[in-house]
Amino acid sequence: MKLIQLILGVLLPPVGVFLAFGISTTLLINIGLTLLGWVPGIIHAVWAISKQQEQQAIN
Repeated sequence: MKLIQLILGVLLPPVGVFLAFGISTTLLINIGLTLLGWVPGIIHAVWAISKQQEQQAIN
């Protein structure tokens, strides 16, 4: 599932963030960044998904 989230984070950033976080402020931020430009949306999505996976690994 982690790989799918990262792939979707690159292809469709809001979808990848939605799968990782659900409906949250992180999703709204990503939608805004994606509307401003696809690349900022990708960067935010990959960063957010990676941070979430890192937090799950620590716990």
